[in-house]
Amino acid sequence: MARVAVEDTLTNVKQALQKDGHEVVSLESDQANDCDCCCISGQDQNVMGMSDATTQATVINCDGKNANEVVQEVNELFRT
Repeated sequence: MARVAVEDTLTNVKQALQKDGHEVVSLESDQANDCDCCCISGQDQNVMGMSDATTQATVINCDGKNANEVVQEVNELFRT
């Protein structure tokens, strides 16, 4: 399963990913650099027209998606 960094505001996504067997860490923690992908709410995305990449991991924008859709997207990315 994947190691996923999730924004703290996405509690339902965190719970759904953990229930599906993924390792979940806070996006705001130092552990986010070692993750397979990151889940963001989309609220802070490129607010000033600038973005600084802090990871090479895949970023999933959860805006408009329910927790099950996010889990499905993670599973499609990291199917073994």
